[in-house]
Amino acid sequence: MVFRSNACSARDGNNPLVSPPRLRQKNPMNLPDARSAVLLAIGRMNSAYNKVVFDEWVLAKVSKDQGSILTYEGPRAETYQKRFKSDIAPLQMEMTGRKMNVGDFEFVQSGHGTFFDACMRLGPAAYLFCNNTNLTMTEIRQDPRWLVAQAPFVELGALFHRDPVE
Repeated sequence: MVFRSNACSARDGNNPLVSPPRLRQKNPMNLPDARSAVLLAIGRMNSAYNKVVFDEWVLAKVSKDQGSILTYEGPRAETYQKRFKSDIAPLQMEMTGRKMNVGDFEFVQSGHGTFFDACMRLGPAAYLFCNNTNLTMTEIRQDPRWLVAQAPFVELGALFHRDPVE
C-alpha cells in the first residue's frame, strides 16, 4: 500500500517526518537564538556537574584584522574587555595551526583566573569563549561528574555545526 499526499513530499523537504525543521533551516542562526542556546547548554552543564562549570562566557566575532564582542555573561562585566585579548591568548596558542570547523571546540588545561578555558567555533567568524574564574580545566576534570557535564557542550557544538551563526 502506498500513501500519497498533495500537501508535501519527501523530495521538497516539507515533510517533518523526513526532514526535521532544524535540519532544513536555510537562514543562519541569529544572535538572540545563539545566546539562548549557550545559556541553555551552560545551565545543563552546571546541573550535571552539580556546580558551576563556566561562570563567564563571551560571544565574539573574530577576523584577522579585528574583533568585536557580541555578548558577555559573567562576573567581570565592567572589566573583561580590558583584558580580553590577553585572556584568550592561551587558547589562541592551543588553536594555532588547527583549522577549526563550525562546532569544533578546544580546551586549555591551565587557564587559571581570568584566562579563558574553552573556545567553540559558532560560525565563519563567530566564536564562544568560556571560562571558570575560580578553577582550571584540570581541576574541573578531576570531578567524575565532568564526563556527564561535557555532553551539553558537545551537543551545543553539533547545534552550531548544523545551524551556524553568520
